Amino acid sequence: MKTVRVKDVIFNEGRPKICVPLVGKTKEEILNEVKFLENVDFDLAEFRVDFFEGVEDMGQVADILEEISKIYKKPLLFTFRTKKEGGEHEMSEEKYFELNRFAVRTGKVDLIDVELFSSEEESKKLITAAKENNVKVIMSNHDFFKTPAKEEIVARLVKMQELDADITKIAVMPEKEEDVLTLLAATLEMKKEKADRPCITMSMGKYGVISRLSGELFGSCLTFAAAKQISAPGQVHVSDARSILNILSLD
Repeated sequence: MKTVRVKDVIFNEGRPKICVPLVGKTKEEILNEVKFLENVDFDLAEFRVDFFEGVEDMGQVADILEEISKIYKKPLLFTFRTKKEGGEHEMSEEKYFELNRFAVRTGKVDLIDVELFSSEEESKKLITAAKENNVKVIMSNHDFFKTPAKEEIVARLVKMQELDADITKIAVMPEKEEDVLTLLAATLEMKKEKADRPCITMSMGKYGVISRLSGELFGSCLTFAAAKQISAPGQVHVSDARSILNILSLD
């Protein structure tokens, strides 16, 4: 299985990487979050632009990305999470792709998130544009209501590979303990049989916390952890995540 390198971070090598969210609503809040990260042990940050009050204005988006780039040097994942997949802001699909294409062209982001259940034609164009601009693509799917069958989880991740995403990602919600085992079993099947590139999986909520910390064993290359604020249910604090990942290391 191949690795993916973004700056100094190599996905699918060593311990799972830790990504922290930036979820401020204003420019000031976002930049304060970035400054706060100076003393935090993490690998990359996700700019959840759907939280940003100026997200509809490309000028404001360009401005905040420019300001972030002045004080932040690690990999930056640019994510507009749609409302249907748990995001904060309603946006038309046309505007969604326009925003992501714009982010790719700025030269200020290292990765973008593209949702699987968006227009396949537009997703392919966006992935091509990202690769032309040396921006990696995480293709994702989020189910905040249930955990699909193992076969369906695997099928979605394989589909993301077929669409040529650099990294695949799925997050599901468990209703019972067995659902967490379903997610882990699907992850392990990807690792051993289906995956040819890095994969991110997680079971959300209280039941799913173990899935966020056992990625090195089962095959998930990244976990999301909170520095100041969480962006999804079940995230643990970044310092706790690092300690536990070190304890569970297979080294």
